[in-house]
Amino acid sequence: MTSKVTYLGDLRTSSIHVQSGSEIVSDAPLDNNGKGEAFSPTDTVANALASCMMTVMGIKARVMNVDFTGATALVTKIMNAEPRRIGAIEIVFDMNISADQKIQTILEKTAMTCPVFLSLNTEIEKRIIFNWK
Repeated sequence: MTSKVTYLGDLRTSSIHVQSGSEIVSDAPLDNNGKGEAFSPTDTVANALASCMMTVMGIKARVMNVDFTGATALVTKIMNAEPRRIGAIEIVFDMNISADQKIQTILEKTAMTCPVFLSLNTEIEKRIIFNWK
């Protein structure tokens, strides 16, 4: 078992990661009857993409003895109305690391192979930008 999700009422859930006990609280967004006081379920999907891409880049950077510390990503989720679903995810990576062109290319290609990227519906547009130092 990966997690246990509990409905807390008022369009809010608590997800407990079984192995670590860490918690994610979700709330419905303002545009869908919620309070927008926490990540919405679709926010967590968009965020998971960026987090997964950074994780696999971090793994590859470690293998190449490249310090990946300090890289950041700004995530924007765009919803479609009919049917209501994620239409696009925009991620702007600020790669605040020193890396030559070869390492940059390797890390960018690695990012595009992360499990979340490969698992998302192909109809979801993925707009990925890498800004290098």
